[in-house]
Amino acid sequence: MQVLPLIIEKADGALWGRVAYDDNLLVDSAPTLDELRVNMKTLLQEFHDLHDIEFTYAYDLSAFFEQYAYLKVSKIAEYAGMNATLLRHYSAGSKQPSPEQVKRIEDAVHRLALELSSVQLVAA
Repeated sequence: MQVLPLIIEKADGALWGRVAYDDNLLVDSAPTLDELRVNMKTLLQEFHDLHDIEFTYAYDLSAFFEQYAYLKVSKIAEYAGMNATLLRHYSAGSKQPSPEQVKRIEDAVHRLALELSSVQLVAA
């Protein structure tokens, strides 16, 4: 099985994906992540005869907050130690974060995920 990074961005109301393979950059768009995944696998099959493909995912902030819409932007901002309004601008694509800001947000998401992974629930 071949595992490749799929970079996902949101633009013009669609999700755009790109995969670099063998000095080629394959790009396509789709309305959903599932459709984008299928499109990218099809391109890799057609151009490189790859059939057993899995992806790791890297998102821009707009695509991330669309894909994980159930996350509260204000809570992620709190974990990142930043202004929630600014993070809303980043998630809407109306402002662009610096690489350092993106790293702060990514670290906050990872901390939140780690915290949630240690939660234990009991029946009442």
